[in-house]
Amino acid sequence: MTQKLNTGSHDLPVSDALAAFMNTGWADTHRDDLAPLPQAAYTAKRRAALAARFPGERLVIPSGTLKARSNDSDYRFRTHSAFAYLTGDQEPDDVLVVEPSGEATLFLRPRSPRSAPGLAGQEFYRDRRYGEFWVGRRPDLAEAEAVHQIACAPIDRLEDVLTGPARVLRGVDASVDARVSPGGGDDELETFLSEMRLVKDEWEIAELQFSVDATTRGFEDVTRALPAALRHRRGERHLEGIFGLRARLEGNAVGYDSIVASGANACVLHWIRNDGRLNGDELLLLDAGVETDHLYTADITRTLPVSGRFSPVQRQVYELVYEAQEAAIATLRPGASFRDFHRAAMRVIAEGLYDWGVLKIGADEAMEPGSGLYRRYTLCSSGHMLGMDVHDCARARSEVYLDGVLEEGQVLTVEPGLYLQPDDLTLPPELRGIGVRIEDDLVVTADGARLMSSGLPRHPDEVERWMGDSGIAGIAGITG
Repeated sequence: MTQKLNTGSHDLPVSDALAAFMNTGWADTHRDDLAPLPQAAYTAKRRAALAARFPGERLVIPSGTLKARSNDSDYRFRTHSAFAYLTGDQEPDDVLVVEPSGEATLFLRPRSPRSAPGLAGQEFYRDRRYGEFWVGRRPDLAEAEAVHQIACAPIDRLEDVLTGPARVLRGVDASVDARVSPGGGDDELETFLSEMRLVKDEWEIAELQFSVDATTRGFEDVTRALPAALRHRRGERHLEGIFGLRARLEGNAVGYDSIVASGANACVLHWIRNDGRLNGDELLLLDAGVETDHLYTADITRTLPVSGRFSPVQRQVYELVYEAQEAAIATLRPGASFRDFHRAAMRVIAEGLYDWGVLKIGADEAMEPGSGLYRRYTLCSSGHMLGMDVHDCARARSEVYLDGVLEEGQVLTVEPGLYLQPDDLTLPPELRGIGVRIEDDLVVTADGARLMSSGLPRHPDEVERWMGDSGIAGIAGITG
């Protein structure tokens, strides 16, 4: 393999004398005291289950590649969830290969050598993308084996292995895709890699609980920051930064771009511009989650009165969404249809809209497949699986996910909402521009479901007390 360095056009030239000098005088920093990752015992079981599903076949799962953000600056790397699930590794360009025998090898780019001849010995200080002086130290092969508890080999030996048919997780690393001709079974591999994550083991549930607890602390931070955010012309962005600080302090990052939506912005389902002002008389919809160091994310939404107190019409909308969520949560148990909780929430929503006079047909008729008119005001689904991806297991077959039944150990969100658009003439003026979503994370247990996010209040009275305890009450009318 020809060595190539990723250098910039304005990098200073390196003389022969400097190159020789840079290759000498370095201490040995190899570590033989590294402990295995806490999930290493689980990743081994997962690889065994994968090999058992495709016996006698070679399976190739890449970690992903760096992506340029602008010119020679890359985005912060986030490895593919299936790869992290099977290895715990989070480095770019690595590849997991499970051989037909079931044995697995992690092919990786080992630590840059400090004394190798030629360009190989210059990578550590010249290569902007991979050099140790530029982006930090990578483990050597022995260190990687100790941490991940898997056989490791240099990435430049991957070509020697990929000599025959294999199933590949495609669309993750174009160079890996090009090395193996499509064999017709790649979609089946991708599907299984999603489906094997539907039920979480005890380590994953603990990791998700940590994420939920950290997210709870982030919401508390945001609530305390409301007075300062009200004074800023981009109050939404101020709060986004407050939550982002918590996510970086306690985890890897946010699990997805935070939605910080004030007033009518809450009617935009995925509002991530977060550039609006806050108004003390309006609601704030905050949808955010901390992603842990091991890449598991929470997904929680609260809709808060910025003043600390709901107005009568705000409470009217909020209480309907709360009642819908309560009905949905009550359906969760092993053996229940995955769609049951959404149907339960939507029936409450449809009944409420009819009682308000907004919906002109009753709930029974509105819920018919040929109608669904209530969806004008709620539109999206009421929840999804949760794990390493915020919308986890998305490639699973419908018959085992959307049209399947719940199982103990599954983690999901329940998040009904009402999004009453500011220009919707079917609504009375006082309802227009109000968006409310309440979202919580739950784990299915043997006899029901446990509310993982119980640390955050949901009932409107509890929300007001919580905000009052944070010193928020009494700031209505402040617009900055």
